[in-house]
Amino acid sequence: MSTTIRVRIADRREEARDICGLDLVAADGGALPAFTAGAHIDVHLPGGLVRQYSLYNAPGETGRYRIAVLRDAASRGGSAAVHDQLLPGTELHIGTPRNLFALQASAPHHLLLAGGIGITPLLAMAEQLWAQGEAFDLHHCTRSRERTPFIAHTAAAPFAARVQHHHDDGAPGQRLDLAATLAQAPAGTHLYVCGPTGFMDAVLSAARTAGWPEERLHREYFAAAPADTSGDGGFELEIASTGRVIPVSAGQSALAALLAAGLDIPMSCEQGVCGTCLTGVKAGTPDHRDQYLTPEERAENNQFLPCCSRASSPRLVLDL
Repeated sequence: MSTTIRVRIADRREEARDICGLDLVAADGGALPAFTAGAHIDVHLPGGLVRQYSLYNAPGETGRYRIAVLRDAASRGGSAAVHDQLLPGTELHIGTPRNLFALQASAPHHLLLAGGIGITPLLAMAEQLWAQGEAFDLHHCTRSRERTPFIAHTAAAPFAARVQHHHDDGAPGQRLDLAATLAQAPAGTHLYVCGPTGFMDAVLSAARTAGWPEERLHREYFAAAPADTSGDGGFELEIASTGRVIPVSAGQSALAALLAAGLDIPMSCEQGVCGTCLTGVKAGTPDHRDQYLTPEERAENNQFLPCCSRASSPRLVLDL
Protein backbone atom coordinates (compact mmCIF):
# COMPACT_ATOMS: atom_id res chain seq x y z
CA MET A 1 0.00 0.00 0.00
CA SER A 2 1.29 3.46 -0.82
CA THR A 3 2.33 5.83 1.94
CA THR A 4 -0.37 8.12 3.27
CA ILE A 5 -0.17 11.42 5.10
CA ARG A 6 -2.63 12.63 7.72
CA VAL A 7 -3.74 16.17 6.92
CA ARG A 8 -6.15 18.74 8.26
CA ILE A 9 -8.36 21.09 6.27
CA ALA A 10 -7.02 24.52 7.18
CA ASP A 11 -9.29 26.53 4.90
CA ARG A 12 -12.32 26.06 2.67
CA ARG A 13 -13.75 28.60 0.25
CA GLU A 14 -16.08 28.82 -2.72
CA GLU A 15 -13.97 29.37 -5.80
CA ALA A 16 -16.98 29.60 -8.16
CA ARG A 17 -20.47 28.20 -8.44
CA ASP A 18 -20.36 24.52 -7.39
CA ILE A 19 -16.57 24.61 -6.91
CA CYS A 20 -14.98 24.57 -3.48
CA GLY A 21 -11.31 25.08 -2.74
CA LEU A 22 -9.51 23.37 0.12
CA ASP A 23 -6.16 24.05 1.77
CA LEU A 24 -4.64 20.92 3.32
CA VAL A 25 -1.87 21.09 5.93
CA ALA A 26 -0.01 18.33 7.72
CA ALA A 27 -1.91 17.28 10.84
CA ASP A 28 1.35 17.18 12.82
CA GLY A 29 2.25 20.72 11.77
CA GLY A 30 5.25 19.62 9.72
CA ALA A 31 6.17 20.18 6.09
CA LEU A 32 4.45 18.26 3.32
CA PRO A 33 6.43 16.44 0.60
CA ALA A 34 7.53 18.64 -2.30
CA PHE A 35 5.70 18.28 -5.61
CA THR A 36 6.07 19.33 -9.24
CA ALA A 37 3.57 21.05 -11.52
CA GLY A 38 0.91 18.68 -12.83
CA ALA A 39 1.01 16.45 -9.75
CA HIS A 40 -2.08 15.08 -8.01
CA ILE A 41 -2.85 13.42 -4.71
CA ASP A 42 -5.13 10.55 -3.75
CA VAL A 43 -7.65 11.83 -1.20
CA HIS A 44 -9.17 9.21 1.11
CA LEU A 45 -12.73 10.38 1.62
CA PRO A 46 -15.40 9.37 4.14
CA GLY A 47 -17.05 6.08 3.23
CA GLY A 48 -13.89 4.49 1.88
CA LEU A 49 -13.79 6.41 -1.41
CA VAL A 50 -10.43 7.40 -2.89
CA ARG A 51 -10.35 10.18 -5.47
CA GLN A 52 -7.56 12.00 -7.30
CA TYR A 53 -7.30 15.80 -7.24
CA SER A 54 -4.62 17.95 -8.84
CA LEU A 55 -2.56 20.37 -6.78
CA TYR A 56 -2.92 23.90 -8.08
CA ASN A 57 -0.64 25.91 -5.84
CA ALA A 58 2.91 26.86 -6.76
CA PRO A 59 5.32 23.92 -6.69
CA GLY A 60 7.81 24.44 -3.90
CA GLU A 61 5.14 25.24 -1.32
CA THR A 62 5.45 22.58 1.36
CA GLY A 63 3.30 24.26 3.99
CA ARG A 64 0.04 23.36 2.29
CA TYR A 65 -1.56 21.57 -0.64
CA ARG A 66 -4.37 23.37 -2.49
CA ILE A 67 -7.10 21.51 -4.40
CA ALA A 68 -10.41 22.57 -5.92
CA VAL A 69 -13.35 20.24 -6.50
CA LEU A 70 -16.40 20.58 -8.73
CA ARG A 71 -19.69 19.25 -7.41
CA ASP A 72 -20.59 16.88 -10.23
CA ALA A 73 -24.16 15.58 -10.42
CA ALA A 74 -22.89 12.59 -12.43
CA SER A 75 -20.09 11.71 -10.02
CA ARG A 76 -19.70 8.39 -8.21
CA GLY A 77 -19.91 10.05 -4.80
CA GLY A 78 -16.50 11.65 -4.44
CA SER A 79 -17.41 15.25 -5.18
CA ALA A 80 -20.51 15.07 -2.98
CA ALA A 81 -18.38 13.79 -0.09
CA VAL A 82 -15.96 16.68 -0.52
CA HIS A 83 -18.66 19.34 -0.69
CA ASP A 84 -20.88 17.94 2.05
CA GLN A 85 -18.44 16.48 4.57
CA LEU A 86 -15.04 18.14 4.32
CA LEU A 87 -15.16 21.19 6.57
CA PRO A 88 -12.38 23.27 8.16
CA GLY A 89 -10.74 21.25 10.89
CA THR A 90 -11.59 17.87 9.34
CA GLU A 91 -8.70 15.41 9.33
CA LEU A 92 -8.20 12.79 6.61
CA HIS A 93 -5.50 10.82 4.82
CA ILE A 94 -3.97 11.61 1.44
CA GLY A 95 -1.37 9.90 -0.70
CA THR A 96 1.98 11.46 -1.51
CA PRO A 97 1.97 13.53 -4.72
CA ARG A 98 2.35 11.68 -8.01
CA ASN A 99 2.93 13.27 -11.38
CA LEU A 100 1.64 11.69 -14.59
CA PHE A 101 1.25 15.06 -16.33
CA ALA A 102 4.66 16.66 -16.08
CA LEU A 103 5.96 19.68 -17.95
CA GLN A 104 8.49 19.00 -20.68
CA ALA A 105 11.67 20.80 -19.70
CA SER A 106 13.04 21.05 -23.24
CA ALA A 107 9.97 22.74 -24.78
CA PRO A 108 10.59 26.25 -26.18
CA HIS A 109 6.96 27.25 -25.49
CA HIS A 110 4.04 25.78 -23.55
CA LEU A 111 0.36 26.08 -24.54
CA LEU A 112 -1.96 25.33 -21.62
CA LEU A 113 -5.62 24.67 -22.52
CA ALA A 114 -8.07 24.16 -19.65
CA GLY A 115 -11.73 23.27 -19.61
CA GLY A 116 -13.61 24.12 -16.39
CA ILE A 117 -12.09 22.57 -13.28
CA GLY A 118 -9.33 21.18 -15.50
CA ILE A 119 -7.43 24.39 -14.87
CA THR A 120 -6.10 23.08 -11.56
CA PRO A 121 -2.95 21.26 -12.79
CA LEU A 122 -2.41 23.91 -15.46
CA LEU A 123 -2.46 26.67 -12.86
CA ALA A 124 0.41 24.95 -11.05
CA MET A 125 2.18 24.71 -14.40
CA ALA A 126 1.73 28.43 -14.98
CA GLU A 127 3.18 29.14 -11.54
CA GLN A 128 6.22 26.97 -12.22
CA LEU A 129 6.80 28.25 -15.76
CA TRP A 130 6.61 31.87 -14.62
CA ALA A 131 9.04 31.21 -11.77
CA GLN A 132 11.46 29.61 -14.24
CA GLY A 133 11.14 32.40 -16.77
CA GLU A 134 9.74 30.10 -19.46
CA ALA A 135 7.31 31.09 -22.24
CA PHE A 136 3.68 29.98 -22.01
CA ASP A 137 0.05 30.90 -22.66
CA LEU A 138 -2.94 29.70 -20.65
CA HIS A 139 -6.48 29.59 -22.06
CA HIS A 140 -9.38 28.70 -19.74
CA CYS A 141 -12.75 27.75 -21.25
CA THR A 142 -15.86 27.65 -19.05
CA ARG A 143 -19.63 27.78 -19.39
CA SER A 144 -19.97 31.19 -17.74
CA ARG A 145 -18.09 33.67 -15.58
CA GLU A 146 -19.93 32.54 -12.44
CA ARG A 147 -18.70 28.99 -13.05
CA THR A 148 -15.09 30.08 -13.62
CA PRO A 149 -12.71 29.43 -10.72
CA PHE A 150 -9.57 31.47 -10.10
CA ILE A 151 -10.59 34.60 -12.02
CA ALA A 152 -9.40 36.86 -9.20
CA HIS A 153 -6.42 34.58 -8.55
CA THR A 154 -5.15 34.75 -12.14
CA ALA A 155 -5.91 38.47 -12.43
CA ALA A 156 -3.65 39.14 -9.45
CA ALA A 157 -0.91 36.74 -10.58
CA PRO A 158 2.34 38.09 -12.05
CA PHE A 159 1.55 36.12 -15.21
CA ALA A 160 -1.95 37.62 -15.63
CA ALA A 161 -1.12 38.89 -19.13
CA ARG A 162 -0.56 35.31 -20.27
CA VAL A 163 -4.03 34.12 -19.18
CA GLN A 164 -7.25 34.37 -21.21
CA HIS A 165 -10.68 33.28 -20.01
CA HIS A 166 -13.31 32.20 -22.54
CA HIS A 167 -16.99 31.84 -21.56
CA ASP A 168 -19.56 29.91 -23.60
CA ASP A 169 -22.22 32.51 -22.83
CA GLY A 170 -19.95 35.48 -23.57
CA ALA A 171 -19.59 37.57 -26.71
CA PRO A 172 -18.47 35.60 -29.78
CA GLY A 173 -15.22 37.55 -30.01
CA GLN A 174 -13.93 36.29 -26.65
CA ARG A 175 -14.50 32.59 -27.33
CA LEU A 176 -11.51 30.38 -27.96
CA ASP A 177 -10.56 30.10 -31.63
CA LEU A 178 -8.87 26.74 -31.30
CA ALA A 179 -7.63 26.48 -34.87
CA ALA A 180 -6.08 29.96 -34.74
CA THR A 181 -4.56 29.34 -31.32
CA LEU A 182 -2.88 26.17 -32.56
CA ALA A 183 -1.73 27.83 -35.79
CA GLN A 184 -0.21 30.79 -33.95
CA ALA A 185 1.76 28.69 -31.46
CA PRO A 186 5.54 29.07 -31.86
CA ALA A 187 7.43 26.23 -33.51
CA GLY A 188 8.08 23.33 -31.16
CA THR A 189 5.33 24.30 -28.69
CA HIS A 190 4.12 21.57 -26.35
CA LEU A 191 0.38 21.46 -25.64
CA TYR A 192 -1.13 20.47 -22.29
CA VAL A 193 -4.88 19.94 -21.96
CA CYS A 194 -7.13 19.02 -19.04
CA GLY A 195 -10.89 19.22 -18.54
CA PRO A 196 -14.09 17.43 -19.54
CA THR A 197 -13.62 14.52 -21.93
CA GLY A 198 -15.41 16.23 -24.82
CA PHE A 199 -13.27 19.34 -24.50
CA MET A 200 -10.06 17.35 -24.36
CA ASP A 201 -10.96 15.14 -27.29
CA ALA A 202 -11.80 18.22 -29.38
CA VAL A 203 -8.48 19.88 -28.56
CA LEU A 204 -6.41 16.76 -29.24
CA SER A 205 -8.28 16.01 -32.46
CA ALA A 206 -7.77 19.56 -33.72
CA ALA A 207 -4.06 19.43 -32.86
CA ARG A 208 -3.56 16.12 -34.66
CA THR A 209 -5.46 17.40 -37.68
CA ALA A 210 -3.19 20.44 -37.68
CA GLY A 211 -0.14 18.18 -37.77
CA TRP A 212 1.02 18.34 -34.18
CA PRO A 213 3.12 15.23 -33.39
CA GLU A 214 1.93 13.03 -30.54
CA GLU A 215 5.07 13.65 -28.49
CA ARG A 216 4.09 17.32 -28.12
CA LEU A 217 0.55 16.55 -26.91
CA HIS A 218 0.03 16.00 -23.18
CA ARG A 219 -3.25 15.34 -21.42
CA GLU A 220 -4.76 14.36 -18.11
CA TYR A 221 -8.32 13.04 -17.85
CA PHE A 222 -10.26 13.47 -14.63
CA ALA A 223 -12.82 10.75 -15.38
CA ALA A 224 -13.50 8.12 -17.97
CA ALA A 225 -16.28 8.43 -20.52
CA PRO A 226 -19.19 6.00 -20.04
CA ALA A 227 -18.47 2.68 -21.77
CA ASP A 228 -20.93 0.32 -23.45
CA THR A 229 -20.42 -3.03 -21.72
CA SER A 230 -23.46 -4.80 -23.15
CA GLY A 231 -21.37 -6.89 -25.55
CA ASP A 232 -18.71 -7.91 -23.06
CA GLY A 233 -17.82 -11.56 -22.78
CA GLY A 234 -15.48 -13.53 -20.57
CA PHE A 235 -11.79 -14.17 -21.18
CA GLU A 236 -8.73 -15.57 -19.43
CA LEU A 237 -5.63 -14.07 -17.86
CA GLU A 238 -2.46 -16.15 -17.68
CA ILE A 239 0.25 -15.17 -15.21
CA ALA A 240 3.51 -15.52 -17.14
CA SER A 241 5.69 -16.29 -14.12
CA THR A 242 3.58 -19.20 -12.86
CA GLY A 243 1.35 -20.28 -15.75
CA ARG A 244 -1.70 -19.82 -13.56
CA VAL A 245 -4.88 -19.06 -15.52
CA ILE A 246 -7.49 -16.74 -14.02
CA PRO A 247 -10.93 -16.52 -15.64
CA VAL A 248 -12.62 -13.12 -16.02
CA SER A 249 -16.41 -13.22 -16.26
CA ALA A 250 -18.49 -10.97 -18.51
CA GLY A 251 -19.56 -8.74 -15.65
CA GLN A 252 -16.16 -8.59 -13.94
CA SER A 253 -13.15 -6.35 -14.54
CA ALA A 254 -9.73 -7.86 -15.13
CA LEU A 255 -8.48 -6.00 -12.07
CA ALA A 256 -11.24 -7.45 -9.88
CA ALA A 257 -10.38 -10.95 -11.08
CA LEU A 258 -6.68 -10.47 -10.35
CA LEU A 259 -7.36 -9.08 -6.88
CA ALA A 260 -9.82 -11.89 -6.11
CA ALA A 261 -7.11 -14.35 -7.09
CA GLY A 262 -4.79 -12.85 -4.49
CA LEU A 263 -2.48 -10.82 -6.72
CA ASP A 264 -1.27 -7.48 -5.40
CA ILE A 265 -2.02 -4.98 -8.17
CA PRO A 266 -1.58 -1.28 -7.32
CA MET A 267 -4.70 0.70 -8.15
CA SER A 268 -6.22 4.10 -7.65
CA CYS A 269 -8.85 5.60 -9.96
CA GLU A 270 -10.35 2.31 -11.28
CA GLN A 271 -11.43 4.22 -14.41
CA GLY A 272 -8.40 3.96 -16.67
CA VAL A 273 -7.28 7.55 -16.30
CA CYS A 274 -4.43 7.52 -13.77
CA GLY A 275 -2.21 4.67 -14.99
CA THR A 276 -1.57 3.22 -11.53
CA CYS A 277 -2.59 -0.34 -12.43
CA LEU A 278 -0.68 -0.43 -15.76
CA THR A 279 0.30 -4.05 -16.39
CA GLY A 280 2.59 -5.59 -19.01
CA VAL A 281 1.13 -7.92 -21.65
CA LYS A 282 3.37 -10.65 -23.16
CA ALA A 283 0.82 -12.28 -25.49
CA GLY A 284 -2.76 -11.74 -26.62
CA THR A 285 -4.59 -8.61 -27.74
CA PRO A 286 -6.02 -6.18 -25.19
CA ASP A 287 -9.31 -4.36 -25.77
CA HIS A 288 -8.08 -0.93 -24.66
CA ARG A 289 -10.74 1.17 -22.95
CA ASP A 290 -8.54 3.53 -20.98
CA GLN A 291 -7.83 7.21 -21.47
CA TYR A 292 -4.25 6.99 -20.26
CA LEU A 293 -2.25 5.28 -23.03
CA THR A 294 -1.45 7.14 -26.24
CA PRO A 295 -2.67 5.70 -29.58
CA GLU A 296 0.90 4.53 -30.28
CA GLU A 297 1.17 2.80 -26.91
CA ARG A 298 -2.16 1.08 -27.46
CA ALA A 299 -1.06 -0.15 -30.89
CA GLU A 300 1.97 -1.90 -29.36
CA ASN A 301 -0.39 -4.09 -27.25
CA ASN A 302 2.32 -4.78 -24.71
CA GLN A 303 0.52 -3.23 -21.73
CA PHE A 304 -3.02 -2.51 -20.58
CA LEU A 305 -5.00 -1.14 -17.67
CA PRO A 306 -6.92 -4.02 -16.09
CA CYS A 307 -9.27 -1.71 -14.16
CA CYS A 308 -11.22 -0.96 -17.34
CA SER A 309 -9.70 -2.71 -20.36
CA ARG A 310 -10.53 -6.24 -21.44
CA ALA A 311 -9.30 -8.71 -24.07
CA SER A 312 -10.03 -8.99 -27.78
CA SER A 313 -8.35 -12.42 -27.78
CA PRO A 314 -9.49 -15.38 -25.66
CA ARG A 315 -6.50 -14.99 -23.35
CA LEU A 316 -3.98 -12.37 -22.28
CA VAL A 317 -0.61 -13.45 -20.90
CA LEU A 318 0.39 -10.90 -18.30
CA ASP A 319 3.92 -9.94 -17.33
CA LEU A 320 3.33 -10.77 -13.68
